Amino acid sequence: MKVYNNTAILGVYYSGVLQKHLTETLRIMLKKKLIFALFVTTILLSSCFKDRDDEISSELTDEIAFEVKDFIYRGLNFFYLYKSDTPELADDAFASEDEKNTFLQSFDTPESLFDFLKATQDRFSILVDDYVELINALNGTTENNGMEYGLIRYPDGSGNVFGYVRYVLPNTDAEAKGLERGIIFNTVDGQQITEDNFSTLLEPTTYTIGLATYDGENITPIGNSVELTKAPYTENPVFIAKTLIVEDQPIGYLMYNAFTRDFDPQLNAAFAQFQSDGITELVLDLRYNGGGSVSTATDLASMVTGQFNGQVFYNEQWNADRQDEYASPGLFDNTLNNGDAINSLNLTRLYVITTGRTASASELVINGLDPYIEVIQVGTNTTGKFQASFLLFDAPAPNFSLNEANTSHTYAMLPLVFKTANVAGVTDFLDGLVPDVMVAEDYSDLGTLGDTKEPLLAAVLEEIFPTHGSTQFPVEGLEEIGESKQYSPLHQIMVAEQ
Repeated sequence: MKVYNNTAILGVYYSGVLQKHLTETLRIMLKKKLIFALFVTTILLSSCFKDRDDEISSELTDEIAFEVKDFIYRGLNFFYLYKSDTPELADDAFASEDEKNTFLQSFDTPESLFDFLKATQDRFSILVDDYVELINALNGTTENNGMEYGLIRYPDGSGNVFGYVRYVLPNTDAEAKGLERGIIFNTVDGQQITEDNFSTLLEPTTYTIGLATYDGENITPIGNSVELTKAPYTENPVFIAKTLIVEDQPIGYLMYNAFTRDFDPQLNAAFAQFQSDGITELVLDLRYNGGGSVSTATDLASMVTGQFNGQVFYNEQWNADRQDEYASPGLFDNTLNNGDAINSLNLTRLYVITTGRTASASELVINGLDPYIEVIQVGTNTTGKFQASFLLFDAPAPNFSLNEANTSHTYAMLPLVFKTANVAGVTDFLDGLVPDVMVAEDYSDLGTLGDTKEPLLAAVLEEIFPTHGSTQFPVEGLEEIGESKQYSPLHQIMVAEQ
């Protein structure tokens, strides 16, 4: 492994995997093609985001709270990947239904029960109290002011935090206010950002950031501020797709920021352009991609290649009770979910840019392709997320489906239900996937995304063209502790539609 910097930034941004359920027959026959329209219907019924200030109190009646707890237990008892590691989830854990109900009632809230039943190694299973907002996010729609940022601890050990702008989304308030990549901020509404308050300071719909500079050692306020307001926004994850001409060769560059199923046609169109341009190499920039649809990950891998149609892209490992019935391989394919033919490049080599925020579906692409083609990873370690989840509603087993859901509440959960492994059996990469070329972002000089001089892209180009130039790439040891996407209900969730 080539190392350009002595400290890899290890982010802690995880993503899970989302799956829905069919009838008993279709679950077995068509497990990978579950109908996604059920989610869309719910979105049409509630196209706006809830104003939490106007919501009815989130406190549940004792009766409804018990219904939620019972749902949590039933769902985890049936599907949970780590069922065997939680004794209370064993089928014979309780001598009677009354004994089990007494156990459930001993927890003050559904959340406390869920936390208790999770295995110690489970970093990703989540319980939500508003699946309508979750479904909106699943389609790429969140409340967003357009400033996508990361949050970094000060190098002086004070516990203070500064933010840096990663990129700005088009047609948003941040774009209108003139924000751009590399801008530094260290206060919100006049308060210094710290490791203890950043979650609450940056959550409101409207807030004001105080701008600063960072020279690699010191963060210095400059006295300017910008007020930003969030609004419902649907993000196209295909952020940059262009062909670079480097040493007279066409090099494809794709910055892809989320595996969002609704934008598969746009992703496919980018590959059509790469085909037309006759690219000789592809740089896939996943540095800020925390995951999303497993189906889209499979399609993306098939766009990069194409010569492996029908072969195993990943395998599944379920709990002992579900393995025989539910496990089936994910296969390279040649069509999108809408029936469009996939535009494949038939590459035998891929360059991937990663950071600690690269997770789940992003890691699935890297790990799944690795046995088939040469995958050269540049950047820092990925998150280390190889498990998948189902979206479960409070409905009868085994489907736990939305159309049968209890209408007295809007709780749902995404428990881990299976592990993914590539065709060579590689899984359990807890510390993430390690890059071949270690390069970290320099927050004092981030560069322009898609520019050949941007440090991470420049490092890739030096791998492709060893005579292209010799650059001293930045060493950055600061810890990133938060990001803008943490406010999405799908933060840290990888989505696998069946």
